[in-house]
Amino acid sequence: MTVPEGTLPDDDHHRDVSGGAARAAVFGVSDGLVSNVGLILGVAGANTSSSVVRLAGLAGLLAGGISMAAGEYNSMRVQAELFEREIGLERQELARNPLIEMAELAARYESRGIDRDLAGQIAEQIMADPQVALEVHVREEMGIDPDGLGSPLAAALSSLVAFGIGASIPLAPWFLASGDAAILASLILAVVAAIVVGEATFRFTETQRWMTIGRQVAFTVIPAALTYAIGSLVGVTV
Repeated sequence: MTVPEGTLPDDDHHRDVSGGAARAAVFGVSDGLVSNVGLILGVAGANTSSSVVRLAGLAGLLAGGISMAAGEYNSMRVQAELFEREIGLERQELARNPLIEMAELAARYESRGIDRDLAGQIAEQIMADPQVALEVHVREEMGIDPDGLGSPLAAALSSLVAFGIGASIPLAPWFLASGDAAILASLILAVVAAIVVGEATFRFTETQRWMTIGRQVAFTVIPAALTYAIGSLVGVTV
């Protein structure tokens, strides 16, 4: 069937969900919120002064953000280096054994139901352009998009900023209040932020809204409650 001219859309209807920066931002906000509200309420539960809670919260923000950024950068850098190595090996094989690589590509298309002669013609046309041949072989054989490896630096910076935003939310009240008022404000802000993050996650994934929001709230409140209880017990016994 021939597709009439002018009927193809300018952009594909699928969203790009493979980028490392977007993924790092989503997880960064959530991790910053969950980890720091737990740390802050855990320290506050030990009946320590507001200055100690603020110090702990700032330390958690900085240490967690740097750790997240470093881990994100390293993991994406290693992954990119692995992919680049495999792409380099495939480039060498295409240069050394073009006929064998063309036969492999034709066989792949034939295994998907394309007529043998047509599969051979398609493979031959693809192999005529070395760059196109490399891209197609990498996608077909390794499932790698050479243009979609992602930026380790962008992912690291996104993770650092996102974690800092999430971690600063439960910390903010401790610069304006103290004691039970600050504890309550931290918890309320954390719950509100968890709802916002859950809603944003729902809009990104388009799964079940209330399940996504409820999961995010639970992952925020339950650890905070546990660390507060542990902090209270430790504060009493020490």
